[in-house]
Amino acid sequence: MLSGGKGTRLRPLTHTMAKQLVPVANRPVLHYVMQHLADAGIAEVGVIISPETGGQIREALAGNPWGVELTYIVQEQPRGLAQAVQTARPFLGDEPFVMYLGDNLIGQGIHDFVRHFEEAGADAAILLKEVENPQAFGVAKVDGEGRVVTLVEKPKDPPSNLALVGVYAFSPAIHAAIDGIEPSWRGELEITDAIRDLLEQGRSIRSSVLRNWWLDTGKKDDLLEANRVVLDEFTERRIEGEVSGESKIHGRVTILPGARVRASTIRGPVIIGENSTVEDSFIGPFTSIGRDCRVANSVIEHTVLLDQAQVLNVVRLEDSVLGKDAIVRKLETTHTAFRLMLGDDSEVIL
Repeated sequence: MLSGGKGTRLRPLTHTMAKQLVPVANRPVLHYVMQHLADAGIAEVGVIISPETGGQIREALAGNPWGVELTYIVQEQPRGLAQAVQTARPFLGDEPFVMYLGDNLIGQGIHDFVRHFEEAGADAAILLKEVENPQAFGVAKVDGEGRVVTLVEKPKDPPSNLALVGVYAFSPAIHAAIDGIEPSWRGELEITDAIRDLLEQGRSIRSSVLRNWWLDTGKKDDLLEANRVVLDEFTERRIEGEVSGESKIHGRVTILPGARVRASTIRGPVIIGENSTVEDSFIGPFTSIGRDCRVANSVIEHTVLLDQAQVLNVVRLEDSVLGKDAIVRKLETTHTAFRLMLGDDSEVIL
């Protein structure tokens, strides 16, 4: 599983946290990936980490409720997916393996994908998804039986609309293929080049098409859409926190232990994390509130609050992502000027 990279498209959040740990419905993306690996029967997981964020990844996986054996592998520089496989070679040995990008969020597990790879006896398998803009992705052309015929990286004239999702399975043959490729124009060893080498050798490359959703979490709007889809699909009505008598809870709302809702209306799907407080506020659909947050005298909707964030006296906040310890508040004064302190890569829309 790959958990390195810099996550530049999600800055400023990723200045201080790994992109794989950005929460969707109050759960790090990486946890969804781990669940899929465990459900597929994979017992040993090598986690590729970077020197900068490796400690955060270790901490996030420390509880290991999935019961897998974890091995952490440091990739000093992000020089491509194929180079990550090279780095993991001592861990992988001569066994077949699955490579899963840790910032991928898909709407189904990979059990069937892994089973089809094993039954086909192929040297590689790729998971694909039909997309509207294949020019932005690695694209595969397959025959009627799911065999890969062509693989092209971000083509101007795509041979199909089937994009590589970021889940792969390989036999040990991939190692020699990687050893034979050269860095791309980006200075990286591309896994698509290695797969093409296998194709040129006449080896069998199989494919599976993802019928459920696939969500990128690389940008703010992508993260909000991922949060919306996951909340819509998985949120249940579960009230474990404290809700005052004058509050109103509508629909599928999860309020976790220690959370307090006072004189407020919550309209699901919504999740409110442990020890957070909502008072005199309206929380609209598709909102995730992390741990130890505070929302007071405000209206928020379609928004993600990371842990310890605060929204105070705000008339309406929507389509927003607030990082850890972020505060958005309106002063109780007639003065109308804005007062801001913004870090690198921030954006404010007024």
